[in-house]
Amino acid sequence: VTLLRGTELCNRFNFIAASRINATLITKNPTSVKNDLVDRFMAAGDNTTPSLYFLPFNSGNGGHWVLVAMDISRLIVYYLDSLSGDWSKYPSMKKTVDAAIIKFRSKKNYRNRKDITWIRVQCPQQNNSVDCGFFVLRFMRDIIALNRIDIPKMYFEEYKSYSRAH
Repeated sequence: VTLLRGTELCNRFNFIAASRINATLITKNPTSVKNDLVDRFMAAGDNTTPSLYFLPFNSGNGGHWVLVAMDISRLIVYYLDSLSGDWSKYPSMKKTVDAAIIKFRSKKNYRNRKDITWIRVQCPQQNNSVDCGFFVLRFMRDIIALNRIDIPKMYFEEYKSYSRAH
């Protein structure tokens, strides 16, 4: 296991506050939410080195939590949902994330050499209707613990399922 110093972790993993970007806010003012996301990307530096931005996303009104993990240098967005859904359930979220990534890259004069690729990760699944927040936190923990920027479509072999022992 390689341990990273704090600054190295900060360069590889970034967090976006769920209170700033969620379904309720996107419905009210999508342009403002998109601009907040672009500002967060701009604050993190050049973004030419692969890193992940974690966005715990809430469907609104105390609803479901999913994890959106963005690698804006490689134009990849990973979608992790403990209820096996996909981003089509949240079209305004996908549209806002895509628009923010494109606007950020334009502001930085980076060429958009390809479309943004969304990957639905086959991650561990909850067996009730209340644990989605725990799963989102656990997904972030797993990714950071393994120091992985790329998330396998079939998730990590080490963490295929969760139990109380983990």
